[in-house]
Amino acid sequence: PVSKYIPEFKDMKVGVESADAEGKPVLTLVDAKRQITVQDLLRHTSGLTYGVLGPLNAVKKMYKDADIFSQKWVLADFCRALAKLPLQYQPGTTWEYGHSTDVLGRVVEVASGQALDGFLAERIFEPLKMVDTGFQVPPAKLDRLAQPMPDVYTGKTPELIDFSKSQTFFAGGHGLVSTAGDYLRFAQMLANGGELEGARILGPRTVEYMSSNHVNPQIDKGPAFLPGPGYGFGLGFATRIDRGQSEWPGSPGDFYWAGYAGTYFWIDPEEELVPVLMSQEPLRRQYYRVQLRNLVYQAILK
Repeated sequence: PVSKYIPEFKDMKVGVESADAEGKPVLTLVDAKRQITVQDLLRHTSGLTYGVLGPLNAVKKMYKDADIFSQKWVLADFCRALAKLPLQYQPGTTWEYGHSTDVLGRVVEVASGQALDGFLAERIFEPLKMVDTGFQVPPAKLDRLAQPMPDVYTGKTPELIDFSKSQTFFAGGHGLVSTAGDYLRFAQMLANGGELEGARILGPRTVEYMSSNHVNPQIDKGPAFLPGPGYGFGLGFATRIDRGQSEWPGSPGDFYWAGYAGTYFWIDPEEELVPVLMSQEPLRRQYYRVQLRNLVYQAILK
């Protein structure tokens, strides 16, 4: 149970929306039928939501009113505030992408006794020689930071985290800044079964378990299942189940995920592929991701 690490998550409520006699929405809070587990956080079946996917309902409005998407938080305070809000779904019943990974960051902090930024640096970035990865950019490196361009269709420039300023919100689900070279080292470590150049981060059976499908038929994927047809979801990654169904090519067993600003990577063990895409284009990100997939697989002739 997540409450082993964060007690505030022990007795959660679930928001159930119905309509009154006049057809107006009514929100009723009911007890969660079971506690959220760490596995729920890893596979996004915790009942937590981002509050921005799909139609705005009463629970998502509460997330919005609580300013839960702000960068002002410290992770411990963020999790306490999040635990006061109702869940969108009963734990373990529905896949919905949300703040689950942010909460995982706090689980790591409590379990390790370290702040998340220090833990990641010591246990992952330094062993993998990821010298340009962290939650902020040092002043001497700011001239290397890619910035989003104005959108060619709307003229608006997307708002992203200002990495020229000192950060306090070391969240598990967003906020790192990196380079293509650094991120390739991280992805290659996963492709190698958890090891790179003598630095072992994970055991091979752990990587195998993480990249396997954990969304069983009893879990409702729903219209907000971002991986789409042909994919299940593992512990942090979408994982491919079938060659067909998906709108983009791939191999059974490939696994991937992506970032808000446009970053994207996938690992295809069958083809021994580890592509990484780094961009600052949140508005057109899916277009470029699919184009990259198509180009990479079209280039394979044997």
